[in-house]
Amino acid sequence: MHDAQKGRPQTTIIVGAGPGIGLAVARRFARGGGSVGLVARSKTRLAELAEILRGDGVDAAWQTADATDPEMLRAALNRLAEQLGPIDVLCFCPLPDIDLIRPVMKTSARHLGASAALSVGGAATAVQTLVPAMIERGRGSVLFTTGSGAINPTPERAASVVSTAAETAYVSILHHALAQQNVRVGQLVIVGAVGPGQKHEPDAVADALWAMHTADGGVMTVLDRPVAADARATHDC
Repeated sequence: MHDAQKGRPQTTIIVGAGPGIGLAVARRFARGGGSVGLVARSKTRLAELAEILRGDGVDAAWQTADATDPEMLRAALNRLAEQLGPIDVLCFCPLPDIDLIRPVMKTSARHLGASAALSVGGAATAVQTLVPAMIERGRGSVLFTTGSGAINPTPERAASVVSTAAETAYVSILHHALAQQNVRVGQLVIVGAVGPGQKHEPDAVADALWAMHTADGGVMTVLDRPVAADARATHDC
């Protein structure tokens, strides 16, 4: 049984923390006195998010890092683990680079590599940094958010489709590798826009991730529902 089900406060690290999903996840997972560590590239944004969370009574710490830089990300995660103590939950939800959103025939090897460096390389760095301690303690959750590219590929978003498919494969084999270690691995596929008044409210995404953390289920959960015709297909973390 996971400690979350016993009421134990959780310590959560969010890679790709932003004012949408990241902030909502921090609030949801900090209920009951849990601590939160935030990682993103922008020092200004992180400081603002931490101030908001502390105003809500959440113990929040942050470190800047580019998730495509393994050494920088590893150092940031290690510093947060030293600050906050044992990490119970890793949520990997970085915002894709919008400059890489282009049709397949205008997508180069460089574009594909840059997208994979975030979605797969960043994910692997975060996992290798934090998960060994989860395995040693016999508890933890590793949660990923992605767009719908892996289940609904479109030639207009080639780099995202390819890297999301690769990330989905990585999450699947990680799930199987850790199934006997009491470390839960899950992917939340978000179909449609996230944000106030959009298809998915950030709080709904956070609730879905919390459900994946606390309840037994499969590796992939698809978050979808009817949407207004003018909703934008974005994934805002």
